[in-house]
Amino acid sequence: MAASVFVELPWQGRTVRIEHQWVGVDRADAPLVVFLHEGLGSVAMWKDFPQRLCEAAGLRGLVYSRPGYGRSTPRPADERWAPDFMHRQAHELLPSLLAALHIDPTRQPPWLFGHSDGGSIALLHAARHPVAGAIVLAPHLFVEDVSVASIEVARQTYLTTDFPQKLGRYHDDADSAFWGWNRIWLDPAFRPWNIEAEVAQITAPVLAIQGVDDEYGTLDQIRAIGRQLPATQLLELRACGHSPHRDQPEAVIEAAHAFIQHHRHHNARGQA
Repeated sequence: MAASVFVELPWQGRTVRIEHQWVGVDRADAPLVVFLHEGLGSVAMWKDFPQRLCEAAGLRGLVYSRPGYGRSTPRPADERWAPDFMHRQAHELLPSLLAALHIDPTRQPPWLFGHSDGGSIALLHAARHPVAGAIVLAPHLFVEDVSVASIEVARQTYLTTDFPQKLGRYHDDADSAFWGWNRIWLDPAFRPWNIEAEVAQITAPVLAIQGVDDEYGTLDQIRAIGRQLPATQLLELRACGHSPHRDQPEAVIEAAHAFIQHHRHHNARGQA
């Protein structure tokens, strides 16, 4: 597995250190895919999936941990996220990270690969910034009762089991990662959160994947993308929960590879 490196960015009035890894093809001209992790994720939580996808599809991959996660700067203990926390990641942090790493999206728009909260962030970014396309796994477009119920179960599990120790394998500060995510999702002020209008502004191609047995959201999440963007490719996977890249990795890699290859060839024909 590639070693993590770090870059410093100005963020919310302070300097934060962002953990990231480069995976896949080591060629500057290879298509770039940026991986955006779930609400409790990090670079390490992806395990070898980004490498496997990039090797299969001939991609250069950027995997990073958002502030508060992994080995990136932890969330201050007294900091509570606001309902716009995913918008801020999409429109402030990610563009700043790309700039700090000398990636110019206007010259080489990246592909985005986002899971759960990371899928929502990918969609929000794609609605306003240049991207080649977005692949989103179990994204959230609105808050559902099933999401809140499962996140409440996660809170009880964190308080009463060894879950903090297990999460600590992937984060320097497990409390930072868990409570930042858990408190905002259970905050009544977050219940009206809805990004369908923003998703409707996306012009890049989208592949949306979700497990039929997703415990954090119904299939109406990705079907809502299809209603807003009729050209969206939807993939509903059986025997699959909230993490398709863990439950059905081969199916996800195959679909993502075909999706990227199709649109790269389509764009190449259009430029010929």
